[in-house]
Amino acid sequence: MAEGERRPDEGMLDRSEGFGERLLGVLDRAHEMPPQLIAPLIAEEVARVGGRDVSILLQDYGRLALVPLSGRRLLVGEPEPIDDSPTGTAFLHATIVEVPQSDGVRYLPLLDGSDQVGVMALTLDTVDDDDRRLLRRLAGLVADMLVTKHSYTDQFFRARRREPMSVAAEIQWSLLPPLAMSVPQVAVAGILEPAYDVAGDSFDYALNEDILHVAMVDAMGHGLDAATMATVAVGAYRHARRADIGLPEIYAFMDRAIAEQFGPDHFVTAQMMRLNIATGHLQWVNAGHPAPLLIRDHRVVRQLAGPTTLPVGFGGEEPRISQQILQRGDRVLCFTDGLIEEHQAGEEQFGEEQLIHWVNRIEHTAKGVRAVVRSLSHALKQQRGGRTTDDATLFLIEWRGGAADHLVLLE
Repeated sequence: MAEGERRPDEGMLDRSEGFGERLLGVLDRAHEMPPQLIAPLIAEEVARVGGRDVSILLQDYGRLALVPLSGRRLLVGEPEPIDDSPTGTAFLHATIVEVPQSDGVRYLPLLDGSDQVGVMALTLDTVDDDDRRLLRRLAGLVADMLVTKHSYTDQFFRARRREPMSVAAEIQWSLLPPLAMSVPQVAVAGILEPAYDVAGDSFDYALNEDILHVAMVDAMGHGLDAATMATVAVGAYRHARRADIGLPEIYAFMDRAIAEQFGPDHFVTAQMMRLNIATGHLQWVNAGHPAPLLIRDHRVVRQLAGPTTLPVGFGGEEPRISQQILQRGDRVLCFTDGLIEEHQAGEEQFGEEQLIHWVNRIEHTAKGVRAVVRSLSHALKQQRGGRTTDDATLFLIEWRGGAADHLVLLE
């Protein structure tokens, strides 16, 4: 190469490095920035790469639509359906969608932070690979800013709420971890119904080193009483889990907490699990909860049945630990009884057979744990005639293989 001649990719590298420096600058500016100024900051950075008409769309609580976030310099349009829109495709399938328009290309990168909350849309005259790479980084930064800022503002909650929410549901939503989580070895996703009136159902999870901890609870009753009991159950579970004690001891701690707080006539069904994400070794204890389903090669192969003990609060015997070695790609579906016991007056319950039928059907059409859980919940609600007189919760775990299967991601 002649002296002073630039390599063909040198301009692209300069641009990428310059954009990286600007992202660090954005991070520094956003650190102490109030939530209402995040939107104009995002629009400013998009304009630097030739973009315009920026929209931030967040998933609503009912998981039916992506709703626009209002803010200075943001384009605020109508909510877009998740099931039938380019924006919904980008969100559900974690993919980039480019829609040609008369004035350019509408670019829809997924906001892919620790909680996949929505989509960022913007218009560019043209899009090249360099644009895609840089905007993907910006979208990731935007997601992280939204997840961080949402903990001390109501702005994002109000945008996502499309109908009145009960106090009990407000409590439950504030208690939940992110609805989805994905790392190379494991992915999880959960959903609560009815979204705006859920009370006694809840779930929790944590990934500590190589162990994924999961709990699903279903408190008796409805309304605030059930929400309060579920809150105590999840709080007791977290306290015991963080003390790093075994599953039987976690059950005993939760049992005492419910009995001491609510007396002998109240109970919570529960299921607590531990999955070693390096080996696929799954352990669980069941306290009066429906048995989870093992899904392999996109079909339910069997129930993960095992010994059960009394629901939390009834002073049951020490639970026996059940075990299962998962194969790479296996999924485990946990659910509450409201999903299968729904029925209209004089008619049969929805039942586990119908649940298995719909799991098998949707497993062959939907991709990814988020898409499967969402499609399954909505399909089951339709099959129940749109009725959800009791809480109906789903939680799906996918084991993708141990660390050795994913070393390439670290290289």
